[in-house]
Amino acid sequence: MLNTKFFEEMSSKLNEAVASGPAKDFEKNARALLAQGFAKLDLVSREEYEVLALRLEKLEARVAAMEKQAQA
Repeated sequence: MLNTKFFEEMSSKLNEAVASGPAKDFEKNARALLAQGFAKLDLVSREEYEVLALRLEKLEARVAAMEKQAQA
């Protein structure tokens, strides 16, 4: 039969080691590096994108209506 307490203790110790070890520092540094790289790019947030997409749909509908009216 498996000793679940042993596995729980090992899991706890491994989590502590990862949290206090170089893996945590690497994750922190990688996130900072990525954030800095993304800050240099001309990106928009998801909310801004959705607003612009909605505006584009409205403009496309207006242009289509104008083209239909011009053909008539």
